[in-house]
Amino acid sequence: MADARTARGSGQARPLSPHLQIYSPLVNMVMSILHRITGAALYFGSLLLAWWLIAAASGPDYFNYVNGLFGTLLGRIVLFGYTFALMHHMMGGIRHFIWDTGRGYDLKTVDLLSWGSIVASLALTLAIWAVVLLG
Repeated sequence: MADARTARGSGQARPLSPHLQIYSPLVNMVMSILHRITGAALYFGSLLLAWWLIAAASGPDYFNYVNGLFGTLLGRIVLFGYTFALMHHMMGGIRHFIWDTGRGYDLKTVDLLSWGSIVASLALTLAIWAVVLLG
C-alpha cells in the first residue's frame, strides 16, 4: 500500500484499506453493486405499482389519470427501468441461490454467472417490452 497511517499510540505503520481507485472493477463486483441498486429501485417502483393499484380501486377517472401519466415518455422510461430492475434483481437472486447450494464458486463460473445475469436481465426486459409494445 502506498499510503500508511500510524496506529494510535503504537508508532507502527498500518496499511489503509484499498479503495475503488485501486481495484479494477470486476464483473462480479459490478453485478453485486448493481444488485443492491436494483433492490433499492424496486422499493420505489413498488410504490408506483401500489399507486396504480390504488388508482384502479378508486374509480375509472383516477385510474385513467394515473395510466395517462405512466403512458407518457417519462412514465414509460420509468416503467422500463422498473422492469429492468425487477429482471436484474431476479437474475441476481438466482445467481445467489446457485451459490447458496455450494456450487459455482470457481472464478470461471462466477464470471459466467455474472455475465449471464446481465445478459438474461437485458434479454428478459426487452422481451417483456416487445410483448407490451407489439402485442
